[in-house]
Amino acid sequence: MSHSAVSQAGAVSVSIGNERSLRRSVFKQNNSISFKGKSWSSSLALNQKTTSIRDAKRYTNTTLCMSVQQTSSSKVTVSPIDLEGPKDPPLNLYKPKESYTAKIVSVERVVGPKAPGETCHIVIDHDGNLPYWEGQSYGVIPPGENPKKPGAPHNVRLYSIASTRYGDFFDGKTASLCVRRAVYYDPETGKEDPSKNGVCSNFLCDSKPGDKIQITGPSGKVMLLPETDPNATHIMIATGTGVAPYRGYLRRMFMENVPNKTFSGLAWLFLGVANTDSLLYDDEFTKYLKDHPENFRFDKALSREEKNKKGGKMYVQDKIEEYSDEIFKLLDNGAHIYFCGLKGMMPGIQDTLKRVAEERGESWDSKLSQLRKNKQWHVEVY
Repeated sequence: MSHSAVSQAGAVSVSIGNERSLRRSVFKQNNSISFKGKSWSSSLALNQKTTSIRDAKRYTNTTLCMSVQQTSSSKVTVSPIDLEGPKDPPLNLYKPKESYTAKIVSVERVVGPKAPGETCHIVIDHDGNLPYWEGQSYGVIPPGENPKKPGAPHNVRLYSIASTRYGDFFDGKTASLCVRRAVYYDPETGKEDPSKNGVCSNFLCDSKPGDKIQITGPSGKVMLLPETDPNATHIMIATGTGVAPYRGYLRRMFMENVPNKTFSGLAWLFLGVANTDSLLYDDEFTKYLKDHPENFRFDKALSREEKNKKGGKMYVQDKIEEYSDEIFKLLDNGAHIYFCGLKGMMPGIQDTLKRVAEERGESWDSKLSQLRKNKQWHVEVY
């Protein structure tokens, strides 16, 4: 998910080495590792003898699907577990003037032919040097010159990370982004105007494996997943590519075998997209629904295929209204609620929540103030 251009993603298959080697720790303990002189994790050091993503052998022999659809219901072992060690999230290890050079591993279109626009799932190799937590963002600096500042690089574009801290290969060396290609169409002619297309989203969607990419970050604290209470309720609301951080949350909850991390609460995802072909990570979410019916709920709003109760298009706020009584009761009992996607989603959602609160005889302003005070309210829109 981009904070400056829209982005989306889904399930992707890639060829890698055998799963046993994939799950093997690629770090050696007992040494301190620092990032640009800043010690972040106390006991990690790169094991130079292990293969990195750049080693082509890693992508042969067997295929592991990033989608849970083709994985067993048993959880996946992750490494290095030292990524669980730090008490605070890594922040701004690399800044715009001193960015990190990472490499593209894969770029895959992940929406169907009837989806409006193109959405890509992009896996980036940071070789363990740019750790992050679920809910954080990377900054991407597209190549070329800033047209508004001749001689200067482009501005940083922020993208929510769509993988857990272990990445899609479960070894702590990659991060995934979901990017919707931003294309501009002239309202008069209806034709595409490439000069006004999104610079960064097009760069990312056009990238090839092995291409270099300048990364900053990680950044952000507002969408970090609270994990002190394994029985907590997490209500996740997304439009389009805003689903990116939730993919990380849900993989951590239901796919990965992280020592001392067992989720026994409720994760409830509301996803609004245009149509069935636009659904993101649907295979993964559907599998969680099948395997963890007591702990996961998934409601979709397909604006071009469904109608709300008034006969209009079905948007995510209509789904929220449909379950409003239950949502309010969960919030009263301490549930966390997250919003991620285009900023245009919030007025409709806020209006719906305010109307429901008033129907319940409550003041929405007071309730919202209390939710923020209790750190139950998490918003990241762009």
